[in-house]
Amino acid sequence: MKMICAGGATGGHLYPALAVADKLRRRNPEIEILFIGAQKEVGSDIVKNAGYELMTIPARGFNRKNPFKNISVARDLLASSRQTAHILKTFQPDAVFGSGGYVCGPVIRAAHQQHIPTFLHEQNVIPGVANRLAEKYADTVFIAFEESRASFKNPDKIVVTGNPVRKQFLTAGVMHYRDRLGVNPRDMALLIFGGSLGATKINEVAADALIALKDKQDVTVFFITGRSGYAEIRGKLEAAGVTANPKVHVMEYTDRIHEYYSAADLIISRSGALTVSEIAVCGKASLLIPSPNVTGNHQYFNAKTLADKGAAVIMDEADLTAESLTDEIRKLAANKELLNRMGEAAAKQGRPDATDVIADAIQGALTHEA
Repeated sequence: MKMICAGGATGGHLYPALAVADKLRRRNPEIEILFIGAQKEVGSDIVKNAGYELMTIPARGFNRKNPFKNISVARDLLASSRQTAHILKTFQPDAVFGSGGYVCGPVIRAAHQQHIPTFLHEQNVIPGVANRLAEKYADTVFIAFEESRASFKNPDKIVVTGNPVRKQFLTAGVMHYRDRLGVNPRDMALLIFGGSLGATKINEVAADALIALKDKQDVTVFFITGRSGYAEIRGKLEAAGVTANPKVHVMEYTDRIHEYYSAADLIISRSGALTVSEIAVCGKASLLIPSPNVTGNHQYFNAKTLADKGAAVIMDEADLTAESLTDEIRKLAANKELLNRMGEAAAKQGRPDATDVIADAIQGALTHEA
């Protein structure tokens, strides 16, 4: 059995595809899985470190600000179509799985033309342009949120699955990470992060909020700044005496973030699709600050799926100040009953079976075609 996975290089696109690939590989150790990515994107290390072969094509997204640059983009898309057709004929996959990003279009279209079963997965509430365009070539479209259904044209293709999350998040709840990370049972544990590179506004405001809260003794803080902001934020907190408190942990990055999710009572973060799904699977209260720099404001709509159920508080970045964030943290820290209710509401939105549902459907196609 053979499968191709195609998707953008961001974690939001790659990790769901890797979760599905890993699940299928555990079920069928002999399966051959090839990833197709874009030449000018990063992410190859993530795929290769997971043990998969990666081939690239020159696909690029269209330039909305300067249409004249799209002449070369169109040329690269034509080249991508030719290269993809060659890859498919050479590799001969039994199924193709696309997880979003502009690399998906040429791959899903070429697979459809060669009568190979095709599957798409959309992580966000508001679907990306690539997946909306590729829908007509897909046999099945998996969506993470029920709210996405209205954005697609063919309801017969839609299956609501949730987002596949890494298996560490599914098992984190049974591990005693609060003990392992040294969290006092009486403390509120707070996890703050903005992504692997960090989020400048969140970092700056959160640092000021921690300075305002430095005398509060019943809060344990895990602050993951991201690589780009670590030195500045660490220096600022050190100068203010915040890091002298052994309960305040400032980190540049961690590859064990599931441990901090598990230990946390409250998560403060952006609201990318995977983050929202991970929060739900872990059953955690959250204070979500959607990025204003994404197409279609899709992070707001992701966050709204939790906020509408009483599982999260949304703060608009335009209104985010040290004072407003400090007030929200104080309010939630003082009401553990509310935090518990928010966590329970989040857990009800979680889809821990997402990877299995998608893998089952793809495996059916693989078994049929093999």
